[in-house]
Amino acid sequence: MRTYSATSSAPADAAWRLLARPQDWSAWAPHVRGAWGLGEPEVREGALGAARLFGAVPVPARIVAKRAGRSWTWRVGLVEMVHRVEPQARGCKVAVDLIAPRPLERALAAAYGPVIAATLRRLARRAEAA
Repeated sequence: MRTYSATSSAPADAAWRLLARPQDWSAWAPHVRGAWGLGEPEVREGALGAARLFGAVPVPARIVAKRAGRSWTWRVGLVEMVHRVEPQARGCKVAVDLIAPRPLERALAAAYGPVIAATLRRLARRAEAA
């Protein structure tokens, strides 16, 4: 498992709203240009849908777990990504855990890990501005 995180001075619920609502994902993850079937207004456990990456590539995903206000997990093929918000004394931490078979995890960490880290920093800033 690889974990990426960023801290924010925003309250956890502000970060959660951005993290859990597919219609808001492009505000902090510009490579995500839309999503459908994953829940509305928030992701919904058991939902099967897709996220559109880079304006053209639909990526099928299933929401396999959700803990309201704190975390949700999606599965894309052999990969699971746990999206988390953790309240802290001042603000919150937003994090993504990347879980996959070791060779795939290594490849994704090298190729997509920097994108995850950058989008979490952007999410933290957007939550502060909300």
